[in-house]
Amino acid sequence: MSAPQPRQKFSPIICQLEDAIPPLRSGEDRWKPIIACPADFPIELFKVAVSQLVHHPEYNSTLILRSDIVTESAENMPNETPLLDGRVKLRYIHRRLLPRRPGRDEGLEQYCTFYSSSETSRDKDALATDTLVLTPIVAPGSKLPYYHPSVYHIAFRYIYSSSDPILRIEVLPLPDTPTDPSSRLYRTCLALLETLHRYGWGALTNYKKRVAHDCLVPREEYQDLYLTMRERHKHLVSTWQEVTDPLKHVFEDISIATFLMLYWKKYIRIFVLPTLSVLILMTDPGVLGLGLPEDSLILGQCGNGLLTHILVSEGYEGGGIDVRARQSWAQYPQKTQARLCVYTFDPTSNDLPPFFRPDVFIIGNHADELTPWVPVLATIHKASGYLSIPCCAWIFDAKFERSSTPFFPVSTHASDHETASTHSETGLPLKFIEGLNLGGDGGHTSSYSVYRIWLATLSLHCGWEVECETLRIPSTRNWAIAGSKRLSALKEEEAIGNAQTIVAEVASRGVFKARKPEGKAGDH
Repeated sequence: MSAPQPRQKFSPIICQLEDAIPPLRSGEDRWKPIIACPADFPIELFKVAVSQLVHHPEYNSTLILRSDIVTESAENMPNETPLLDGRVKLRYIHRRLLPRRPGRDEGLEQYCTFYSSSETSRDKDALATDTLVLTPIVAPGSKLPYYHPSVYHIAFRYIYSSSDPILRIEVLPLPDTPTDPSSRLYRTCLALLETLHRYGWGALTNYKKRVAHDCLVPREEYQDLYLTMRERHKHLVSTWQEVTDPLKHVFEDISIATFLMLYWKKYIRIFVLPTLSVLILMTDPGVLGLGLPEDSLILGQCGNGLLTHILVSEGYEGGGIDVRARQSWAQYPQKTQARLCVYTFDPTSNDLPPFFRPDVFIIGNHADELTPWVPVLATIHKASGYLSIPCCAWIFDAKFERSSTPFFPVSTHASDHETASTHSETGLPLKFIEGLNLGGDGGHTSSYSVYRIWLATLSLHCGWEVECETLRIPSTRNWAIAGSKRLSALKEEEAIGNAQTIVAEVASRGVFKARKPEGKAGDH
């Protein structure tokens, strides 16, 4: 297999008045070229590159959440889209830009119009896109939001040449808008051109993102709910009692709670259990419309208790356990404090907490040595599901050793074509591993990757269909494995037997030692 092509260096060139290539014209308006660079990809890929700009403006501005498509058509072009001399309109997209902070910035709608300078064919589909124009839709007397450059239109051009094709950005600026290299408009165009250059290289090399987000929960639903959740709980930053960074931990747990709430919503709608009868709705179900069975939430190793507090505040029942009380616990409302418990959790013991009963949902949030026990206990106690966000690599009674820890079989759960190619280190079906969304360079040979593969085989062994997500949280340990559906190929009795065998083997070795409670355990 040939080595991937190195990306060509981005070499921007400031446009001068005496440039040989004339700028765009629309009627009497003469556009102003701002910046250019060599185009290191063919014109056929320009459409792919600019489509990325249209669909993902958030990659170029931290102030933009995303864009939603209002309409898309090759007919009935809006009058606001400019008529460019020597070019034909191919199609347009009407999009809505959503701000990341709606309380500070306004949203904005735009027309994104694709053009071609080729007139050799009357079939629009056969014409090569060589120009994209973005046109803000602004009501009379209104102002553009801060994140949008001060222009009537901004154009991205692919200027073809058999020897040295170039990319160029041109604008029709608003009156009195500076365009010199020290101006904000120039810096914005520079960033946009660099992004376009990168997208073109990605299209040329068939670049594939290392990780995929939003596999289990739709991005739009997650982002919309997260904005609501952030406003509800951002005050927790100012009341933080731990020595750790409040910005990281508060917004990380708000993100996890957001994901869980939407995951549960999806899970309840598509998954029906005979014993799933009592639901408790949120305190404001009209806004979010989410629910979960009563007393159905358990958080192992709850730490600062923040995730427990957020979910309890949103109307969910359940509890969080840890081996010691944290300073934060005493600052939460009494309702949350009643749900936080100092408890020595020994999964090999028959003496389990009373809230382990059928239909619980178990959460292991960086649960250290309890991480591998989450799917096992979920199976034994007939949980409605589980979510585990692993951090440190533990097996049941020792540190994970990639050279000596055996993997659980997956061949019985995969078809013949899925087992045709195998992973070089583990010998497991390559298609199975690729479906885990592990990220990285695709080799999946790091210790953390191999540990996550082991966790996935464990989940299968315990009878769960493997679901994986790369969470949108500010942490390098943002991979999550979940289970909400039972494997059809494995009978429930067999899965429970597998899990019970694991418990019995660990207990017989006598190595596992539960942590002792710290502090005044009786106070919680």
